[in-house]
Amino acid sequence: MDKVLVTGGAGFIGSHFVKRILQADDVAQVTVLDALTYAGHTENLGEAFLNPKLTFVHGNIVDADLVDQLVQNHTAVVHFAAESHVDRSFSTAGTFLTTNVLGTQTLANAAMRHGVQRFVHVSTDEVYGPLLEGAATEDDPLRPTVPYAASKAASDLVALSYYRTYDVPVCVTRSSNNYGPRQHPEKIVPLFVTRLLRGQPVSLHDRGQHVRNWLHVEDNCAAIELVLRGGVPGEIYNIGGGTDMTSKELTGKLLRLCDADWDSVAYIPDRLSNDLRYALDWSKIADLGYEPVRDFEAGLAETVAWYQSHPDWWTPLTRNSAATCPRVNLDTAQEPQHV
Repeated sequence: MDKVLVTGGAGFIGSHFVKRILQADDVAQVTVLDALTYAGHTENLGEAFLNPKLTFVHGNIVDADLVDQLVQNHTAVVHFAAESHVDRSFSTAGTFLTTNVLGTQTLANAAMRHGVQRFVHVSTDEVYGPLLEGAATEDDPLRPTVPYAASKAASDLVALSYYRTYDVPVCVTRSSNNYGPRQHPEKIVPLFVTRLLRGQPVSLHDRGQHVRNWLHVEDNCAAIELVLRGGVPGEIYNIGGGTDMTSKELTGKLLRLCDADWDSVAYIPDRLSNDLRYALDWSKIADLGYEPVRDFEAGLAETVAWYQSHPDWWTPLTRNSAATCPRVNLDTAQEPQHV
C-alpha cells in the first residue's frame, strides 16, 4: 500500500484506524486530513504523533486544490470524513450534503486523476433504512429515512459511480453502530456514560425498543483494513458486530457499569423518524477473513472504564454540548441522542 491518505483521521473511528494502519510494515506513510470540527481532535491520535510515518494536515475534503495535492502523493485513500449526527442533520441538512456528498466527489475525482490503487469509502447501515425483520445484504435497495442517512447513501452512490464510469478502485463499507474509547458524547454510549458518571439523568426515546447492532471500533477497523487490502473494486461490504439489542437493554448494562439505577432514566417521546430496527448480513466480508473478536460485555466495560479514567477528555465536550448539538425535538426535556 505504501502511502495511505486517511480523511477524518482525527475522529472517533478514523483515529483508531490510523493507529492500526501505522503498525503495518508495508505502509511507509500515513497522512491524516481532518477539518477538526467539534468531533475531530488531534488528541484522539495521541501517541501516534510520535510515529515518523504520520503526517497531519488540517483541511477540508471539499477543498479541491488541497485534496488534489494530497491524493497525488498517495497510493490509497480511506475516507472516513463525514458529518454523522442524525439530530444535527435535521437542522443543518445542507452541511451534511456538502461535506458527505460533495466531499466524496472531490476525493473520488482526485483519485481518478492520479490513479490511486485503492479507495475505501466508509459508510453506515442506516442507508438501508429500518428493517422489521431479516437483515440487509449489500444488494438490498437503499431506503434512508433521515437527511444524514440520505447524504451517506448519496455519497455511496457517488463513490461507486467513479468505479463504474472511471474505473477508480472503490470499495464501500457499511458498518453497524460503533462503540469504544474516545467517541464524542453526542452518541448514546458516551452520552449516557458521561451523564451517569456526573449523577445526571438520561433519556430513552419512546419505550427504548429501538434495536441496533453493536460493533467495537477495533473490530470495524480490522474489517476496513481487510477491505483496503483485499476488497474487490466496485463491491460493498457490510460490517456487523453480532450483538443486537434494544436501547433499553443497552441502558440497563450502562446503568450497572456506572453504578446507577432506573431512577436515572426518563422516557420521552420518540424523535423524528427514529428507525425502529437496523440489521446487517455481514457474511460477505467473512469471506475476506473477518470475524469480530471483541466480546461485547467486556468491550462495553472497558469503554466505560476509559470514560471513568479520562474525564479531562470528555468534560470540555459536555460543557459545549448545548452549543454544538441543536435540539430539534419539540419536547424541551429531550436530551440529544443518536443511535
